[in-house]
Amino acid sequence: MNYHEFTDDALLMMHYSTRGALAVDDELTKLGAEPRFRVRETSDWRKHADDLEAEMSQRGTVFEALDWSEIQKIGCVPDSAALQPEGPKPDFASAPSDSVALAGATDDNNSRLKRRIAAFIKMR
Repeated sequence: MNYHEFTDDALLMMHYSTRGALAVDDELTKLGAEPRFRVRETSDWRKHADDLEAEMSQRGTVFEALDWSEIQKIGCVPDSAALQPEGPKPDFASAPSDSVALAGATDDNNSRLKRRIAAFIKMR
C-alpha cells in the first residue's frame, strides 16, 4: 500500500482501527471466545501496522506504538457505564476538520475505547 499518499489523519485512523481490532481480539481471547479479527494470527495485520508506524515515524507524527508482545489487559467497565453517552459524537462522514481530535491517543481516548469494546462484546 502506498502509505505516503495518505494524509496524517488517515494514517492515524488506520492505526487506531488496528489498535481497536487488536484490543477486541485480546478481550475475546481472555473471555474464551474466538478472536473476531485474528490480528495476532494474521501476519498481514502486523505488516500493515508496522508500515503505518514507519510512515508516521518518518513524518514525525505522534502515536502510541502497538504492543505485540502479549495479549493486553483491558479493564472492563460496568455495563451501565459502557452504554452512557460521552458527549457529542464526531461526524466521521463530514469534513476532515473533525479528525483533528484523532491526532493524539490519550488516557481519555483509551478509556472510551475500552467502554466501547465492552459494549460491543456485550451486544454480540
